[in-house]
Amino acid sequence: MSKPIAPPVPPVRPVRARRPSNRVVSRLKRDKGTMTAMGISALIVMLAIAAPYVTDGQPYSGNALERLKPIGTHGHLLGTDELGRDMWTRLVYGARLSLISGAAPVLIALAIGGSLGVIAGYAGGRVNALIMRTMDIFYAFPAVLLAIAACAVLGPGLLSTIAALSIVFTPSIVRITETATTRIRGMDYIEAARCSGATDFRIILHQVLPNVQAPVLVYASSLAGLSIILAAGLSFLGLGMSPPNPEWGQMLNSLRQSIYVQPWVAALPGLMIFVTSVCFNVISDGLRVAMDVQDG
Repeated sequence: MSKPIAPPVPPVRPVRARRPSNRVVSRLKRDKGTMTAMGISALIVMLAIAAPYVTDGQPYSGNALERLKPIGTHGHLLGTDELGRDMWTRLVYGARLSLISGAAPVLIALAIGGSLGVIAGYAGGRVNALIMRTMDIFYAFPAVLLAIAACAVLGPGLLSTIAALSIVFTPSIVRITETATTRIRGMDYIEAARCSGATDFRIILHQVLPNVQAPVLVYASSLAGLSIILAAGLSFLGLGMSPPNPEWGQMLNSLRQSIYVQPWVAALPGLMIFVTSVCFNVISDGLRVAMDVQDG
């Protein structure tokens, strides 16, 4: 009696491990709050880029006969300011300055502070002590007072605002990066790389940076919203962007005298600051969860 012939077993295809970046993207897609915040932020960025095409392209010109028109006025969707300038045009053009003020200081601080933090954490010893004690000097001053003092010395303007906020954010990024680098400096894979003859630069580039980037990037993303608020605050105090530049903080300062006449029009720049900063904070929280970065 012949044995039954077993059906052929299909070959087992190896399952490729998902890359960490793919896992992060997958988790972000499932987070509706983060995706909504990303969508709103992307919309604000696209409006800022396409400002000449979605507005009349004249953020500085106005008509004194049409000053402080309410929202919904014909020809002025969001009304006009105290000089008769179109609020929609100025808000869209103001997004350019406010977004630059929010992104540029964080990127500069990330480049400088991240480099100093990796050097301090990897080298240790006197190098670590010199860098970290220097950063402690900046920690002795509250962030807002340090930004005001820096702007007062450098003078008003976009570049001064970016430089002042970069000075404020660099010490905290140095500390985050130094802590993460010190934690992995003694790991087995670092020692194995040294034993294999890899140079310090190669170890930092291929072993240290990929393992410290998650907490540093998450923390840096959380600074973007704060940077927008601080930049607007400096302009509101007259230390940042000066008139007639359409920057949200400066617009809020010029419209505060009109809050009892057209409160909704006067509140529009503050609303834009609030919405944009909240979106960046929500995105930062979503990245933290997606990257499994623990608090503290």
